[in-house]
Amino acid sequence: MLNSILEFFDRNIAGPHAPVDEGHPIQLATAALLVEAARIDSESTPEERAAVARAVHEKFGLGPEEADRLIDLAEAEMKQATDYFQFTSLVNQHFSQEQKLQVIESMWRVAYADAEISAHENHLMRKIADLLHIPHGDYIAAKMRARDSKGP
Repeated sequence: MLNSILEFFDRNIAGPHAPVDEGHPIQLATAALLVEAARIDSESTPEERAAVARAVHEKFGLGPEEADRLIDLAEAEMKQATDYFQFTSLVNQHFSQEQKLQVIESMWRVAYADAEISAHENHLMRKIADLLHIPHGDYIAAKMRARDSKGP
């Protein structure tokens, strides 16, 4: 799977002669978690999709086309995934505690984008926070910041 991801980035984002960046798998893992926050309640809304795109753009500085390609690939990877560990393990390996907290907050912003939090979204967020070793107090603070923010 990792080789197909790197080939995708080399072919579609970096260009044929650009060196392969080791950051691409972590970008995909983060985008996959954001995509899952949008689709977990079976109703991915345009607002949630826009929130995912904004979060990817802000986190990685990708242009609109690159962000859309990353999101498309993340959606495909998430459909094939059997669990979240393949994504959260990369996040745990490459992100600091503060960066992991930012991922959770971004996921909450995606979930809040449609102004409705489902039981599935609550469950997903708690599960991902546990897999990322986010303390409960930090998790709640991230949730409240996302809820009180005007946009992702």
